Amino acid sequence: MARAASHLQLSALENATADLERLSAGVMAIRTAVLTDRALSVGVGVRPNDPMLRKAQAFGVPVVRRSSGGTGVLHAPGDVAWAVVLPRDGRLRGPELSAEYARLGRGAAELYRSRGIPAAWVPSPGRSESCCFLGYRGRSLTVHGRVVGGAAQHLTGRALLHHGVLPRTVDRAAHAALFGLGDEELEGLAGTDDLGIDAPAEELAAELRERILDSLALERQEGELGR
Repeated sequence: MARAASHLQLSALENATADLERLSAGVMAIRTAVLTDRALSVGVGVRPNDPMLRKAQAFGVPVVRRSSGGTGVLHAPGDVAWAVVLPRDGRLRGPELSAEYARLGRGAAELYRSRGIPAAWVPSPGRSESCCFLGYRGRSLTVHGRVVGGAAQHLTGRALLHHGVLPRTVDRAAHAALFGLGDEELEGLAGTDDLGIDAPAEELAAELRERILDSLALERQEGELGR
């Protein structure tokens, strides 16, 4: 079955808006995007007076509010974002779907594994109160103990949004400034560049969507899930 083009180039704000629109629609959807700007994405529980928000303003970094949980994620151009929306009464809904990071993020892990890079979803390392990838809740995608991706969720009465990002590069100076990370914590972060993956971001985004589709064993008519 032919599969439609899968990715868009979006700002972090446009990406978050697209995720919320699909969650509000409450129908099955899978989407990937290449992010085009630097921005600080923060979860719904981050308070307006959080120090990282003041630092972002001082450094001229736009802040984007997610509808999902978690804390801060610093995005950069070339990052690959993905989103999966599943209706609560859909056929893919498991008994504990909100906790199934490994299941819904299997496509992201397989993108690395196909290149001989042993990625796995593990409990978040609990090394930062503000940097989501190094936080205390949920799961992180790791390679040899380094976090290479993360995800967050928003469950409504109609559907579940599970979305995440694979960083292209890690601006360690910016991460240190915004999140107060030391050298040891910074070494625990990695992007696709650090892992020697030099494929264009658009190619990775398209591949990621195909791997998500395959991992969830979705069969659909052309255009059924949209872009």
